[in-house]
Amino acid sequence: MIVSPAVRRIFVAAFASFLSLAASPAAAQSNVVAAEVTTNVTAAAPHGLAAPQDEEFAKLFANWEALDARGNGEMVAKYKVNIPSQMPLENALLTSDYGMRTHPVLGGRRNHKGVDLAAPTGTPVYATADGVVERADWFSSYGLFIRIEHGAELETRYAHLSRLTVAAGERVSKGDLIGYVGSTGRSTGPHLHYEVRIANKAVNPMPYMVETQAQQRFALAVGEGGRGGPE
Repeated sequence: MIVSPAVRRIFVAAFASFLSLAASPAAAQSNVVAAEVTTNVTAAAPHGLAAPQDEEFAKLFANWEALDARGNGEMVAKYKVNIPSQMPLENALLTSDYGMRTHPVLGGRRNHKGVDLAAPTGTPVYATADGVVERADWFSSYGLFIRIEHGAELETRYAHLSRLTVAAGERVSKGDLIGYVGSTGRSTGPHLHYEVRIANKAVNPMPYMVETQAQQRFALAVGEGGRGGPE
């Protein structure tokens, strides 16, 4: 591979700048390599003639492409969106819908940010899409609580659990067991409070709970049972 001195200088400068943005030991080591190669390339061979530095530069450029590809892959993984499309538990009764309601504990008309799904304590709760667990602990009136990020500021929330089976930082797949129904926090009985949020704004989770509208019509039965916050 024969590369002109001007082109080599442009790519080496750009590569050194790229490496300076990475805060890792590997990046620091690459900075040293880049500095050495920059020194070597300064003494380039006459235009049109192969030089030892050409081979070294070719390797460096290949490493840059590999780093760039890896970086793009990480960005894709980070921002990939996984849309919730599954019931978070089986055989539940819908005891409180999304939207305005009379609060079962506090009283008065308040905006319910999710749906309440009543089921016996210990009923398994499942992740409704692939994602990363951002929080899994006690959270105010939510009680034992799990928040899963699904990419592009899309998240699901699971509240009032009796027990958790995941921890913050874990990656989960759609259908993975994440906890069990309970009545922790502000709750009148065992149920799951389930939310879907986009950019931290609660939206109606019903369209995200099943994969088709036909399934949705048969997925939920309205009944009596546990209800609770948040609001």
